[in-house]
Amino acid sequence: MNLQDAWAVLDTVPDPEVPVLSLRELGIVREVVVRGDAVEVVLTPTYSGCPATEVIAQSVLDAFTAAGCSAVSVTHRRAPAWTTDWISESGREKLRAYGIAPPGPVAGGAQPATQALRLHPRSVPCPRCGSAATERLSAFGSTACKALYRCTACREPFEHFKPL
Repeated sequence: MNLQDAWAVLDTVPDPEVPVLSLRELGIVREVVVRGDAVEVVLTPTYSGCPATEVIAQSVLDAFTAAGCSAVSVTHRRAPAWTTDWISESGREKLRAYGIAPPGPVAGGAQPATQALRLHPRSVPCPRCGSAATERLSAFGSTACKALYRCTACREPFEHFKPL
């Protein structure tokens, strides 16, 4: 398997929590190394306690096995920490189409550990109607990396992928 084929396999592996995104679009695939018949995939979890980390690694192994490559390994690289800035533009568009407001850029390029706590959450445009008239209902959505919002224009609830 060559490097281009390996990246193509990774384009088919969906994120288990937001299945409209591939792992590559989510930005957690940091590196792919091909040495002869062996492939090493380097992943950076979205956060260190992400419960999907093991499922993601197994999905990668399964995808390569299905593509005819049995000599594959997955390595986790936790530094630098993943940031939502690594989500691709196509990934952001797919989030919006799926009904999740994509994150904006991390303020000033700051890493998550140095960001200021927001007592008043930023305005998040509705992914359904585009209105900026939204309100945060909960700091946490279906996962810790998302917050629950409601649009006061179209009245639809939606999740917002928090910028990290």
